[in-house]
Amino acid sequence: MRHSIRAAVLAAVPLLALGTLSACGSSQPEQTGGGWTYTDDRGITVSRPERPQQVVAQVSAGAALQDFGVEIAGTFGPLVRDDGSVEPEAGGLDPRQVVDVTGAGYGEVNLERLASLHPDLLVSGKYAEYPGLWHLVEDQEQKVVEIVPTLGVQQSGIALPEAIGKYRELARALGADVDSPAVEADEQAFHAAAGRLRDIGTRMKAEGKSILAVGGTEQEFFVVVPARNPDLAYYVEELGLPITTPRNPDQAGGGYFERLSWEKAGAYPADVYLWDARSASMPPQQMKQNPVFAATPAAAAGRFAAWEAVAPMSFSSYAGIMNRLADQLEANLA
Repeated sequence: MRHSIRAAVLAAVPLLALGTLSACGSSQPEQTGGGWTYTDDRGITVSRPERPQQVVAQVSAGAALQDFGVEIAGTFGPLVRDDGSVEPEAGGLDPRQVVDVTGAGYGEVNLERLASLHPDLLVSGKYAEYPGLWHLVEDQEQKVVEIVPTLGVQQSGIALPEAIGKYRELARALGADVDSPAVEADEQAFHAAAGRLRDIGTRMKAEGKSILAVGGTEQEFFVVVPARNPDLAYYVEELGLPITTPRNPDQAGGGYFERLSWEKAGAYPADVYLWDARSASMPPQQMKQNPVFAATPAAAAGRFAAWEAVAPMSFSSYAGIMNRLADQLEANLA
């Protein structure tokens, strides 16, 4: 997607329309005569002479695969912040252990650097409403496929556990031991963290309290549509968190959020703001410089919890994310 911040700052595509993608993705690989094939969520069958070893991936896809035991040779997309810290989107990736092949512009790849890795496979997420792969625009992919086959993993229109399952099955196909004790422990931690959020959701509903997922730029205030994001949809539909759905989603942008002027930043009541923690969106203190927003009860009381959008879709990643969210929500409800 060639996102501008105005077009998708809150999409959990940067987490997240729940349009329907091909259901044939994440198939078990076929081994024929020593070869390796895999049908992805675009309905494209990738064929290689042998199981891919040199894997390049968009950062969140790469981090998810790494959590399931796949070694990642290179990445593209947000990896390191200006202060030297790892981007949340990159999860547990170590920038010192991967080659960054990100190009100069959004959705571009440094083709020379990519080719130098002699890659066997390039993996990225796929969102139904947008052409191209995540962080790889269509015209750029046409150049990339001359170097390496691409594989798309569905990341919209499905629940979070299913999205995680897709990366687990791809990792299995790539030879990782996805049933290892470590992965099983991560899965148990995921379900335990989900249980914490479920208890918080029950409490908040009993107390008549609500959450509003928001973000902003200097020009606009955004209210996120939970159903358009695998994680938020899971929190609402399966765990019962009372996250409000805005009335007028921006259909031109895929229906991921409602766009409002800052003068209407108080249009929806909230007891806690779930704010988009990506660097492209304003942090709470900056958002509170707007007097309308600052005057809302949740903002005035400092009741904020971070939304870690477009995070790696793995048990390990989301166990941590959900526990941190539970900690913040509990603190705001104390």
